Amino acid sequence: MANTTSAKKATRKIARRTEVNKARRSRMRTFVRKIEDALASGDKAAATAALKAAEPVLMRAAQKGVVHKRTASRKVARLTHAVSKLA
Repeated sequence: MANTTSAKKATRKIARRTEVNKARRSRMRTFVRKIEDALASGDKAAATAALKAAEPVLMRAAQKGVVHKRTASRKVARLTHAVSKLA
């Protein structure tokens, strides 16, 4: 348990940041899942639209430190490749 005032404040800050990061991570995963569902159904138009919506969400998550920037880039690249392969 935190003893000092500054440690207590730090604990409160961490709790707030954790909630924000959890929401961002959840949003990112939802967008990725939409693409994967469209890919599974074989709907190229829906997959393309979902990818277009998901890319900025992934990059914003990387920018905010929720995921590493290379992880986000890799996810975007793999999803783009999967969508382009769909014909």
